[in-house]
Amino acid sequence: MSNYLDISDEIYALGEQTEHEIAPYFSRIDRICDRNTEKVLAAFRKNRVSDNLFAGTTGYGYDDAGRDRLDQIYADIFGTEAALVRIGFVNGTHALCCAMFSAVKTGDMVLSVTGAAYDTLQNTITGDQCGSMKNYGIGYRQVEMKDGLPDLPAIEAAAGDPAIKLVFIQRSKGYAMRETLSCEQIGEICDVVRRVNPSAVIMVDNCYGEFVEETEPAQAGADLIAGSLIKNPGGGLAPTGGYIAGRADLVENAAFRLTAPGIGGECGCTMGQNRLLYQGLFLAPHTTAQALKTAIFCAKVMELLGFEVRPKAEEIRHDIIQTIAFGAPEPLRRFCEGIQAGAPVDSFVTPEPWAMPGYDDPVIMAAGAFVQGASIELSADAPMREPYVCYMQGGLTYSSGKAGILLAAERIKSLKP
Repeated sequence: MSNYLDISDEIYALGEQTEHEIAPYFSRIDRICDRNTEKVLAAFRKNRVSDNLFAGTTGYGYDDAGRDRLDQIYADIFGTEAALVRIGFVNGTHALCCAMFSAVKTGDMVLSVTGAAYDTLQNTITGDQCGSMKNYGIGYRQVEMKDGLPDLPAIEAAAGDPAIKLVFIQRSKGYAMRETLSCEQIGEICDVVRRVNPSAVIMVDNCYGEFVEETEPAQAGADLIAGSLIKNPGGGLAPTGGYIAGRADLVENAAFRLTAPGIGGECGCTMGQNRLLYQGLFLAPHTTAQALKTAIFCAKVMELLGFEVRPKAEEIRHDIIQTIAFGAPEPLRRFCEGIQAGAPVDSFVTPEPWAMPGYDDPVIMAAGAFVQGASIELSADAPMREPYVCYMQGGLTYSSGKAGILLAAERIKSLKP
């Protein structure tokens, strides 16, 4: 077999051994991909998608049929009353921020039931910056996870306070060593909250989880979900943007936060990007499946090299993230160097830790992507702090993902005598 990347025979053989061992785990991923592809196709057919919807608008973006139809398609796919899909969201945090503000006002309280929110979202909730919830007089509490899982009795006790108007669930693990939540687990949290505080809005940060299961959190009881288009739902083609989906009144309030009261989703030109958003969504179930297969391959290779991985290759997944605990900074850096070397863009670059906006620790990030920061493309990032855990995700194709993992394994192997 030709080896165009000059990977050592030892690592190449390790890759072939790994492929043989993990092959049985792929059938479940393929089945979910098939069901989600059917769901997307059904939404496209229901909403009569045609070439005329791909034309972009400029200026105010009034009467952008493609934009408005895509909102309805997202709502149909995610099982919600309404959706807001916009390239005006600069990242997932922006979409989440708008979604949060749709449900609270001065004097209200936000309750996070999955521990501390992801680093960048903490600034939205508890930061001192102008525009943060804290500066609007919105309170914040959190319930810690118990043994890496939701603490349902503690959630029940905390959520019963009538001051709690928004219950926040982070589906994925963020920069934490805990389990990602399944839609079933999210449903259990929703049931508990509904029992003690029926009027509270339940919101889910759905980043990295779209199309990993056959259902989505709104179908499990959440009122609102939000995420980034340069993760799973953009299919690797969306150039930017985010989405919010859920109850119609909440989505409308979020649109007012994105633009201005009284304008909401009526404005917002698409500048010729509609085709990429539609085509990316069409590809999203398949692209997500490729990323999942890459993550399984990574888990097995790194485990064979002696590192702790979560989840393990054989475990059922609820997002596309793979964590590897390196225990020291140097193997972590080498892993990121290998991932970067396996990228189609900027493969010649050496990633270095830097003071990334919104994070307390220097962050190292490997991301040679066609779309800057697109973590549905093969990428790896980590805060440079103990226990030096790396978070790997993405892979537009399984074949390219494998190559990146093997290059990373090669760099790590060179550390050992």
